[in-house]
Amino acid sequence: MNQPASSFSPSPASSSYSSTSSSGSASASTAAKPIVWTIAGSDSGGGAGIQADLKTMNALGTHGCSVITALTAQNTQAVNAIELPTPSMLQGQLEALRIDLPPVALKLGMLGDAQGIGIIANTLKALNTLIVCDPVMVSTSGHDLRQADALQALKSQLLPWVHLLTPNLPEAEILAEQTITSTEAMESAARKILQLGVRSVLIKGGHFDGDFAQDYWTNGTQHAWLTSSRIETEQTHGTGCTLSAAITACLGLGYQELDAIVIAKAYVNQGLRLAPKVGHGQGPLAHLGWPETQDDLPWITDSAEAGQHRPQFRDCGEQPLGFYPIVNRAEWLEKLLPLGVSTVQLRIKDLQGEALEREIAQASAYARQMNCRLFINDYWQLALKHNAYGVHLGQEDLATADLAAIQTADLRLGVSTHCYREVARALAVRPSYMAVGPIFNTTTKTMYFQPQGLEALARWRRSLPNYPLVAIAGIFLDNAPEVLATGVDSIAVVRDVTQAEDLPQRVGQWLALFEQKKKTVCNY
Repeated sequence: MNQPASSFSPSPASSSYSSTSSSGSASASTAAKPIVWTIAGSDSGGGAGIQADLKTMNALGTHGCSVITALTAQNTQAVNAIELPTPSMLQGQLEALRIDLPPVALKLGMLGDAQGIGIIANTLKALNTLIVCDPVMVSTSGHDLRQADALQALKSQLLPWVHLLTPNLPEAEILAEQTITSTEAMESAARKILQLGVRSVLIKGGHFDGDFAQDYWTNGTQHAWLTSSRIETEQTHGTGCTLSAAITACLGLGYQELDAIVIAKAYVNQGLRLAPKVGHGQGPLAHLGWPETQDDLPWITDSAEAGQHRPQFRDCGEQPLGFYPIVNRAEWLEKLLPLGVSTVQLRIKDLQGEALEREIAQASAYARQMNCRLFINDYWQLALKHNAYGVHLGQEDLATADLAAIQTADLRLGVSTHCYREVARALAVRPSYMAVGPIFNTTTKTMYFQPQGLEALARWRRSLPNYPLVAIAGIFLDNAPEVLATGVDSIAVVRDVTQAEDLPQRVGQWLALFEQKKKTVCNY
């Protein structure tokens, strides 16, 4: 079977399918949908299990197929009865799908008895697919769903084939054979669960009390805490099933694992926030399509504590960032600022030591003189020392920069993002703006992500209304109008400025384009 890709590794497929499938475009509706499976129990009340899984998979743009491992008689108040299919019927479902509808990803939920688990395990060994396992042992209503010998069969026959395991706290306690009463214990339990053979684990912390819901993910090498504000609702039936089904659907769409988890968390948060009252007990969450509300997105940090204490950087004022040249020397500011440019990034990759500091000091002094918003790329210490307007950091620099010092000095912060997991990391620090890219192909620097395109850019604009967005990569004057039509606030430009034959003319055209955008917005 395939080994899972590292969840933090950039992937060319990070946004390729979803940029259309989540947008509702005509091309997405006619394209073949990725096939994903759910192997789980049926919920007669329609809130969890197979029913919740298929709703989720279809809502996120995949074709869901199902293998029913158990029939349950349940509603929003209780699980009254459980019956398992015959072994031949279970095998028949698996074989019918395998020969005609093979999956690109599948989800395991409630699995029944040891014999059924063995049948499922034999089928999975013959498949070349990504496997998400939600180890359903106790239902939301508290009903014990385990057979006496099923746990050992799960551990020995299935978990070594699983790419991502998604237990809640009670389930993690059973698998790790320890109590979990703290975030430190969640991390310890995750390490023990990895020893069972799964490639990665996401322990869901929703059973803890508090203002935040925090989940812990690790693959043994990398880790991440995902935090959301807690949503007060009684309509929580099927949350675990829905989360794992949403992750499976996103893996099927080509997203990397941690991106898929972020999207799935947002989908569940959306469903909890907007869930109607159904039944007389613990009703199900809502299934409403691709999540595009900023408050539903989780944020990612390296520690649970950091997730509960986020900084917030000062905004860039009422004047939009607008035309945003990126240059590599201070002398470019002396050419650009007299032409009316008011936002610049100094990105130097070929200098060190005194030569580097001289450029930053000269650029910072001139920018202050000309009232220009100058962002220093990467070198936050020198930006602090020479009182620049702001700092722009890539994802790799967020982990090492002294964000508290930058915030205390009242510098603005811009952050580069390329995918959902990086947006989630940016949300953890609440920067002054986010840069989104690459929008188109570029030769300015080596990129590890496929171009996101205009539809994805428009989606980010809808999803992040509270942040100024800067579009970057492969943008020139001729394609800039369609970029601005997505609603972004700013466009970062390198080659169209630094390689311009007539710099004053080109800058004038860019400034006129943004002036026209401003008038259009005002008239509207």
